[in-house]
Amino acid sequence: MCGIVGYIGKREAYPIIINGLKRLEYRGYDSAGIALFDGSEIQLSKTKGKVSDLEERIGREITTHGKLGIGHTRWATHGVPNDINSHPHYSNSGDLVIIHNGIIENYASIKKELENRGYTFKSDTDTEVLVNLIEEVKKKEKVKLGKAVQIALNQVVGAYAIALFDRKKPDEIVVAKLGSPLAIGIGEDEFFVASDASPFIEFTNNAIYLEDEEMAIIRLGREVRVRKIKDDKLVAPYIQELQLNLEQIEKGGYEHFMLKEIYEQPTVIKDTYRGRLLADQGIVKLGGLEDHIGKFKNANRIIIVACGTSWHAGLVAEYIFEDLARIPVEVEYASEFRYRNPIINEKDVVIAISQSGETADTLAAIKLAKQKGAFVYGICNVVGSTISRETHSGTYTHAGPEIGVASTKAFTTQITVLMMIALRIAKEKGTISERDFMLHLRELEMIPDHVAEALKSDEKIREIAEVFMDASNFLYLGRGYNFPVALEGALKLKEISYIHAEGYPAAEMKHGPIALIDEQMPVVVIAVNSNHYEKVVSNIEEIKARHGKIIAVVTEGDTTVKNLADYIMEVPKTPEALSPLVTTIPLQLLSYHIAVMLGRNVDQPRNLAKSVTVE
Repeated sequence: MCGIVGYIGKREAYPIIINGLKRLEYRGYDSAGIALFDGSEIQLSKTKGKVSDLEERIGREITTHGKLGIGHTRWATHGVPNDINSHPHYSNSGDLVIIHNGIIENYASIKKELENRGYTFKSDTDTEVLVNLIEEVKKKEKVKLGKAVQIALNQVVGAYAIALFDRKKPDEIVVAKLGSPLAIGIGEDEFFVASDASPFIEFTNNAIYLEDEEMAIIRLGREVRVRKIKDDKLVAPYIQELQLNLEQIEKGGYEHFMLKEIYEQPTVIKDTYRGRLLADQGIVKLGGLEDHIGKFKNANRIIIVACGTSWHAGLVAEYIFEDLARIPVEVEYASEFRYRNPIINEKDVVIAISQSGETADTLAAIKLAKQKGAFVYGICNVVGSTISRETHSGTYTHAGPEIGVASTKAFTTQITVLMMIALRIAKEKGTISERDFMLHLRELEMIPDHVAEALKSDEKIREIAEVFMDASNFLYLGRGYNFPVALEGALKLKEISYIHAEGYPAAEMKHGPIALIDEQMPVVVIAVNSNHYEKVVSNIEEIKARHGKIIAVVTEGDTTVKNLADYIMEVPKTPEALSPLVTTIPLQLLSYHIAVMLGRNVDQPRNLAKSVTVE
């Protein structure tokens, strides 16, 4: 959940680390800190707040010289966000300095034992406990730092990505990983460490992604040495060539990353199906699927595990797979699935969806499914992420970096991948006619144009946002394929505007939520042309009779709902199975504009982080 960055080499470390922290701030922004070593003294500064607050403080507190350094931006777990609990943390001697992303679950018992041995603690964090455990092992066992880290990590329970150095060894950084991401950038006579590759992409496109329970000793003048933490075996590291570029992680003239990413959707949806979908030839083909098509064709059921927005994409996929491929589907919150004793066997296919590919609960669900013999297929956006390595096979969405915490383009690209999978399986099984198969291929190919058309309503949606920016509650309603879109629309509003919002199947309104409706309640209804259109119109009539304010998402040219609703947001006509790809667009824009008008930090909403890598 936190972001870590480190550097050792020939350059001044400070600008690399501070800029890296800015790029990693999507991972956490409760507090930030930096430690630099100039060969004689460690210069450390940290503060509650954002990286910009840290920058202001650094100028008053420390000098910024040094070619070795580490930095951290925090999403608080153990200990409230304040200056003392911010990272980096010293050991009691002051020799060791550490940064940590994750949770040490047994830190309390370790802390008590260390206190019995005379150690004292300034913070409430599990991280300060860990650095002192490493120091105690180093001193007691009379071993070098790398060995001390290995021994100490075999005593802890939890998740971590750590980087630390010893002031007595200014040519070395030690890193380790379990359950939290960690990349090592390989340059010429220099090395970079980060939670993802964005902090060092302008310096090198070569990186090592550590696997779980691996550690690395990074030493100037030598190759990176990677070992297994449990058995000390040397591992031959795989150096991966990065596909990321600097332009992708900049705002490109937009006020916020979220707005940029909303507007990128026509392009990234096309990138997602590029080379995979050839509508004029009647071909849909995904490399990760072809060798395993029999697993899907013969599956008793598909179980989809995901969290947050990815879970909503999974709900859309439930309709798609059952409708087109005629395979039973269950959609599970990964956080609940992992703590049940689910009935899974080798005839089941588990699809794990995650934008980052690092979501802790989804990774745990994958491991559980594999233990029970299921075939596990991953859908994620980040190349080289843990989910892409842990699953049996999978598909990347190719959405490019998504920096805004509130996910937008991940949702539409995930649905695009899921639709292609469903169409390919339906074709293989013969559950779709040739005519319908070709229709869906052609319509999917046209979705980028439809999304671009929907984006043209931005100014009108901004005007609607201005009317409702002071509302305390919103209700979102949809039916069929667009029920998950209602859930996603409500989530977006909650995430970035802090307005309470709930999504419901439209027919469920009369089973409780209708009691909330009065002239103060804005109700967003997805009322595009579909098999449920008349039913949704009836639901709108029920709202109207109780003086609710109706904001309707309608198909262009609609007249019936237009005459009933107080405000409308039009989208192009699209087949029902593909409609979530366009109906979600006005809801993203509505939440964005309301949040901006309320002065919210759109890209970094409070209490949230982009990638949930801890429980």
